[in-house]
Amino acid sequence: MIWIALAMASRAQRRKCRLRLLWFAFLILGWVGILLPTPSQAGTTNYFVTGVLKGVKQDEHQLIIAHDVVPNFMDAMTMPFNVKDSAILTNVAIGGKITFQLHVAETESWVDHIEQVAVVRSAADRVPALLKSDSQPEAKTNSSAISRSINPLRDYKFTNELGQPVSLSDFQGQAIALTFFFTRCPIPEFCPRLSRNFEQVQHRLEAMENAPTNWHLISVTFDPDHDTSEVLKAYGASYQYDPLHWSFITGPKDKIAELARSCDVKFDPDNGLFNHNFRTLIIDASNHLQMVFPTSGDLSESIAQELLKAAGGTNRIAESATNYGRSASDK
Repeated sequence: MIWIALAMASRAQRRKCRLRLLWFAFLILGWVGILLPTPSQAGTTNYFVTGVLKGVKQDEHQLIIAHDVVPNFMDAMTMPFNVKDSAILTNVAIGGKITFQLHVAETESWVDHIEQVAVVRSAADRVPALLKSDSQPEAKTNSSAISRSINPLRDYKFTNELGQPVSLSDFQGQAIALTFFFTRCPIPEFCPRLSRNFEQVQHRLEAMENAPTNWHLISVTFDPDHDTSEVLKAYGASYQYDPLHWSFITGPKDKIAELARSCDVKFDPDNGLFNHNFRTLIIDASNHLQMVFPTSGDLSESIAQELLKAAGGTNRIAESATNYGRSASDK
């Protein structure tokens, strides 16, 4: 009887031990699930940044911030940052010193956790959003307001990424897609998105059968002090650019500023401020403005289609697009 009692006690103890181990295993798994980042978190880099709030763009859900250097990411400059929580836009004081967190994923970025360090202006100065004229309207089509020829500095010799003199008149008879950017911009939705658009347009048009070849992409930097020909060439290589169809342009500050103004691109060329709006212009082979895309989103397909029309390939668009889609699906 004693041996039976001991055996039963031993089994009960083993059962309790197994239950404790099982409970402990569930506890560990639970903590692992909490501590491990989600897929979206895993691809996001977070930065703690300081700066001064310069303005608010309500319609675009953006704050304009003159920020300090972000080590290993971005130089000090003034630029817009996206905000996901709209409440932030009404709870900040323009002119105030702030700290904030910048989150950068592969295709998007945003700021939050904004803390006021010092308020330069009174609460009465809160939030007047930037003028509505600075907001981004819908893409414009060829109308009487914009059907004028784009001829700013047409014969002026800028410098391309190969160190060669180049003017807009050199592209006579070609359809042009022209945009403005700067290489030090690391925010994925802004200048890198503009460059990815051109990269995808280049690949799309070069892969199309029977597509016209009289088209060219032009990326103009408004940071000429930094963006030398050597810098632009390296930047272009990172986007697999083809110099036969894509040029990166730099030049004197005053000439870059004049070209930007003629294209309705707003930025401050004198104070090193890089808060700017977006413009991708499509100019047809007869040197007339055909379309303006005033955003920085994924526009590659639309730009490609407009370039085909601008190059005089209207009748081949459907056939080329079909062949491109078929060849892409075969890969």
